[in-house]
Amino acid sequence: MKNPGEMSFLGHLEVLRKHIIRMTIAVVIFGFVAFFAKEIIFDDIIFAPKNPDFITYRALCDLAMFFNMTDEGLCIDELPFTIQSRTMSGQFSTHLWSSVIFGFIIAFPYIMWELWRFISPALYEKEKKYAKSFIFISSFLFFLGVLFGYYIITPLSINFLGTYQISEVVLNEFDLSSYMELVATSVLSCGIVFELPIIIYFLTKIGLVNPTILRSFRKYALILILIIAAIITPPDIASQIIVSIPILILYEISIFISAFVVRKQNQSTALQKTN
Repeated sequence: MKNPGEMSFLGHLEVLRKHIIRMTIAVVIFGFVAFFAKEIIFDDIIFAPKNPDFITYRALCDLAMFFNMTDEGLCIDELPFTIQSRTMSGQFSTHLWSSVIFGFIIAFPYIMWELWRFISPALYEKEKKYAKSFIFISSFLFFLGVLFGYYIITPLSINFLGTYQISEVVLNEFDLSSYMELVATSVLSCGIVFELPIIIYFLTKIGLVNPTILRSFRKYALILILIIAAIITPPDIASQIIVSIPILILYEISIFISAFVVRKQNQSTALQKTN
């Protein structure tokens, strides 16, 4: 017999719909604020990696000078390319979608809160008290990934692709949408990738993975990480290593988290058998 208190599948969908609506409203509100901060969003943030004085380029140059590697091209004086908009609605569309992206990034902690409210009914009472920890850790990892994508992936990609030429006959004049796609993809993909420990935590909770599986697939994970690094970075070894190291660290942290979850589950099972 069906439990009277058990919610139907359509009931779960209805609850999820309400959470998604609230998430969307939060993104729209923060996106609305970002829309009217156009100068800061574009001049000081989005187009900042196009400036040779960007902090990442200066740090790489200082590092190159420290190790006496000034001939390796790590110190740049200019990024010889221009950004143009070739459609009537190009700049407005970019302004609109960049506001949505910034709205999503800023609203991410609230999105995680709504997500927690949706999944919490399926958790034990003692697990529900971890709401603040879940929101803080997931938001911290996401923002850390966003910063990594912005300060590492984006400038490395812009520096490589913006200066690459097959011939002096061909000028680098990039479309605005292409530049925005590179920045947005770098930032958001890193933000999502850095959520790996959180994803592993819940996959372990539902029994899809465990530390034994993660350890046995470590060598395959290494190959996958290198492939991901090759996709989201310029095709040079240094950039791929820079990206791969933090992802490998996150994978090892995920193994530790998975082992912790399994240990807690085993302790809980043993306690129930004792009682």
